[in-house]
Amino acid sequence: MIQYTEEKIFTKDQIEHLFLSVHWISGEYPERLYKALLHSSTVITAWDGDRLVGLLRALDDSEMLAYIHYVLVDPQYQGKKIAGTLVEKAKEIYKDYVYIEGMPEESKNVPFYQRHGFQVMKDGVPIVIRNYGNRH
Repeated sequence: MIQYTEEKIFTKDQIEHLFLSVHWISGEYPERLYKALLHSSTVITAWDGDRLVGLLRALDDSEMLAYIHYVLVDPQYQGKKIAGTLVEKAKEIYKDYVYIEGMPEESKNVPFYQRHGFQVMKDGVPIVIRNYGNRH
């Protein structure tokens, strides 16, 4: 049975393994990723025993805007509604905020978010600067 928690009880190795399991470049920076998660507003994790199998990270301003930065699930556990449960838990945490935003990295993930009540922003355009070479 999958258990969920908002406690940041994960280890650097568990985080690295999860991110690399889905081939996310963040997993190549385990020290920085671990530190970033510890300092994030909200991290909800999914566990199968002592195995980290899913994670949602959100950043917020404490009043109006919460931003779901990412949701990921170990490929061996995908299709078990873990990602949807993580999103629903985040929506509950942020239910009194004016906005809950997200930015799926791939357009194929948009229908997933729409099933959970999100709408595509008609006047929004994603922007980013990626500093992959800066490994401080």
